[in-house]
Amino acid sequence: MSDVEIKRVTPPRAWQILSTDSHAVLLDVRSKVEFDYVGHPAGALNVMWKDYPEWKENPNFVAEVKAALKAHGGDSSDRPILAICRSGARSMGAAKALAAAGYTNLTNVEEGFEGDKDAHGHRCSVAGWRYHQLPWEQT
Repeated sequence: MSDVEIKRVTPPRAWQILSTDSHAVLLDVRSKVEFDYVGHPAGALNVMWKDYPEWKENPNFVAEVKAALKAHGGDSSDRPILAICRSGARSMGAAKALAAAGYTNLTNVEEGFEGDKDAHGHRCSVAGWRYHQLPWEQT
């Protein structure tokens, strides 16, 4: 495994980074269904890390990220990549896989897009990108 430090930020801090660093990219690692139908941060790239229901890792993840980055401003090992998922767990695993592949400027967006569930089992009400009312869209 890599000894690259994976930074951790809240969604508002992630938005600030993305707004001030034109080279930074937000990588949404949720499934295509989640990305399209639940919604996603505006401008995010989507490369699935694990898929429901088996939650198996995408064996082509790193290659797909490399291709997505090339198509959107260039693939370099030090390009700032902010990874996001539903609540911050899958994105940390994805960031670790990217670190192992040689990427060095990695950040996990804690809280994710929807955040953890509240006392009633609902998301987007206590944390997450949407909770913080940051720009997002649905397909």
